[in-house]
Amino acid sequence: MFPPRGRYNGPVTVKPRALAELARTPFVPAWWARTGMLQTVAALRTAAPRPSLRDEALATPDGDELHLHVADMAVADAPTVLLLHGLEGSRHSSYVREMAALVAARGWRFVVLEFRSCSGVLNRARRTYHSGETSDLAFVVATLVRRWPASPLLPVGYSLGANVLLKWLGEVGDEAPANVRAAAAVSPPFDLATCAHHCDTRLGGVIARHFLRTLIPKALAKERQFPGYCDVAAVRRCRTFRAFDDLVTAPAHGFRDAEHYWATQSSGPLLPAIRRPTLLLAAADDPLVGAAVLPHAAAAQSPFLVPQFPARGGHCAFVTGGTPWRPRRWAEAQVLRFFALALG
Repeated sequence: MFPPRGRYNGPVTVKPRALAELARTPFVPAWWARTGMLQTVAALRTAAPRPSLRDEALATPDGDELHLHVADMAVADAPTVLLLHGLEGSRHSSYVREMAALVAARGWRFVVLEFRSCSGVLNRARRTYHSGETSDLAFVVATLVRRWPASPLLPVGYSLGANVLLKWLGEVGDEAPANVRAAAAVSPPFDLATCAHHCDTRLGGVIARHFLRTLIPKALAKERQFPGYCDVAAVRRCRTFRAFDDLVTAPAHGFRDAEHYWATQSSGPLLPAIRRPTLLLAAADDPLVGAAVLPHAAAAQSPFLVPQFPARGGHCAFVTGGTPWRPRRWAEAQVLRFFALALG
């Protein structure tokens, strides 16, 4: 039914066909969500039902555990869509529900990887997760390949998860497992420093403070778990990503400071090294990322990168219709169209 294990349609055929076919279904924003911020807020809701997923705790080599949430399929060689969520996201995120419904309709397998500390319980290790931590993704990919060796693996990441995915694909290059036939990145922060600056400054810093509402309590819980983990008083005063990454993310994960973390963990510089057909889906009006960092040149020069950079769409949003209470989304269906083309 699907291409033999160890083979995938190469970029010479995938990219031209994908650009042509995906152009037939362009993004048109809902009339009631015309700006990037309205798009982003509207997408927090979903019309999709809560998926029925099997929960699995996957033991990691360092004595911690990752949480997978799986919609199994009876057909062993059915494609597997592996979803990586965004910052402080989880299996409950609106885009997870949308993707789960569309994947099920195709008869494909669906797996959500929840990053450490994002499953509702504090993880055991000192470290948690960050925008460029790829070892957990590599471990999960290897696990899924062993479990379903005849299944094409199709990873898709959103926001932080998209950065993790692109960075991993760039790191492994030609050594990516043969089962990985294609990938998709939705609203990736190609440049972490730019993204952090936008979140810290736009709309009076409301975006950063939104995420810090959960990041700060997690850091304080880590301090109780590992005394000396952070300066509690300083962390409580954090109002920006720059302050939080200086105080928590960088020291907890071996970086000198926030600038060092952002510079070394951004996916943008690794895009030319990617060697699997990869959809880059990002909006120019994304309030977290911005148009200036969209990698037009890298995408044009690579036979593997398929750019979709509409003028509108917000961050992980791309709301094309419905109502503010039951929005209709576009990105998830576009990702699956791309995956179907890549499978041939």
